[in-house]
Amino acid sequence: MSLLFLLLMLTSASCGQLSHLSAEKEGKAVIEPASPLSERLNDPYALFLYATLAEADGDYVSAHSYLAKAVSIDPRSAYLHAKMAYLLKEKKEFGEAIKHALVCIELEPSDPEYKVLAGDLHAAMGEDDKAIEQYEQASKLTGGDPRIRMLLSTMLIRKGRFEEALKHLERVIEANPQLIIAHYYRGRVNFELKRIPQAEEAFLQALELNERLEPALYDLGTLYQMAGRDVDAIETYERLLSFHPQNLAVRERLVSLYMKTGLKDKAEREIDAIKGLSQPGGINRQALGLAYLRQGRLDESIEELSMIVSAWPRDYKSRYYLAIAYEEKGDGEKAIENFSTIVPESDYYFNARIHMAYLLEAEKKIDEAIRTIQEALEEKKDKVELYLALGSLYESSKNYAKAKEALRQGLEIDKENTDLMFRLAVILDKDNDKHGCIELMKRVVALNPEHAEALNYIGYTYSEQGVNLEEALALVNRALKIKPESGYIIDSLGWIYYQKAQYAQAIKHLEKAADLMPEDPTISEHLGDAYSKAGRYKDALGRYNKAMSLEPSNPEKLKEKISEMEKRLEKVK
Repeated sequence: MSLLFLLLMLTSASCGQLSHLSAEKEGKAVIEPASPLSERLNDPYALFLYATLAEADGDYVSAHSYLAKAVSIDPRSAYLHAKMAYLLKEKKEFGEAIKHALVCIELEPSDPEYKVLAGDLHAAMGEDDKAIEQYEQASKLTGGDPRIRMLLSTMLIRKGRFEEALKHLERVIEANPQLIIAHYYRGRVNFELKRIPQAEEAFLQALELNERLEPALYDLGTLYQMAGRDVDAIETYERLLSFHPQNLAVRERLVSLYMKTGLKDKAEREIDAIKGLSQPGGINRQALGLAYLRQGRLDESIEELSMIVSAWPRDYKSRYYLAIAYEEKGDGEKAIENFSTIVPESDYYFNARIHMAYLLEAEKKIDEAIRTIQEALEEKKDKVELYLALGSLYESSKNYAKAKEALRQGLEIDKENTDLMFRLAVILDKDNDKHGCIELMKRVVALNPEHAEALNYIGYTYSEQGVNLEEALALVNRALKIKPESGYIIDSLGWIYYQKAQYAQAIKHLEKAADLMPEDPTISEHLGDAYSKAGRYKDALGRYNKAMSLEPSNPEKLKEKISEMEKRLEKVK
């Protein structure tokens, strides 16, 4: 029914008497006139029509007034309550809207659309669990309608319930294999779950259906970049730019990849392109500042990002990376100054606080560093990264009791967080609880068999104790497969061979570790010990002296070794 026709209906009363008189004169049958306006304002469906017209004109106040009266006259009309809920949703009055949506459900519990409406409103209010409950009920009523499954998947993803979301997405794709968004979401969820092959497959399927899909191209490039597949990442980003040349964030990433792969000319061309597509101080100039930062061109990065934050003081991303540039340049004061201006509402606030804390720690302002993290925790008590930082700060001040307390608080929030577990295990070791340390490190490895640092820690601890050397060797070799160029892990391997009295093998690995980590005093000392056992006293003395120059953890013990080598060399003379 058109709005014009409705208007004619609603205004027919004004001409009803004329029609009546005309009919009497002509001797025709009389048509009863429309009811008076006062009567129509007591008719809920006339009021509904008035509300519809008012809403179409953008007069939400009148629309609300008409609907409120209609609902008061016919409070058991789910249709009227739904109309009111939609109107209030438009006005962003979600709290009032949900009341009407819930009445709809009470009146007509078998109608899935009212449950979807309630789910939408709960989602808009940030009541994710209630939204999920309504969508689940609606899905059951429809036998798993794909549209409702997509809404449900979105909420489950928001809550981090990825496995459940994935099951619904699989069902959506079964029902509608051409639905691009379902393939894309499946890729995102698998990416979150670190299932790289499945994520890649899903992104590629989305791109088969729409080769220009920018989010899928961007995330696929990100996947390749994180997996170290630089050539594939470059190809994907270049493909994205062929469709979306204005994407400066991708151009900035390409600069980094081109530099990494030795394509410096291409990197410079991308920098020129970013300059051509942006103005100094413009918000989109951020990509250039980040490109310079990735190249290590810190002064140029600072110049670009400084202009942006001058013009856009609330651009906290630019502010954050400006602080990072100062930090990398070694200007801690400027870095802290910029980090400190980032407000709690910003996505960069918590990382900024962590950086500030570590900069303050480097300046020996440990109490101020701890306060910085504690202030951030007052803003968000469930941010586990803050507990990790707090534990590390207490650890560096040798307050192991407080460190353990902070890390355990974090583990109460995320019971399977291997970063927190690993740090806690290290502190247990420092606090002379070797057994507790090893048990917790084993838990880390059980949760993440690819945790090279935990594998190495267990193996090295066994070697230090001179126990379980074959198991230690197996653990450290597993760690080396994951990180083959880690000086610390190679040192552990050499030290295991040392404990097994296989000194030639020990020297071979310890020399490699020392080449990789020339400034590490422990590795130099280990190599000196191996040289000593092999009768290479001069080489051993050289290594001990090197270790002494690097601030060793136990200088008195090292002095004794130096003295012993000097005596042996004297005897040789």
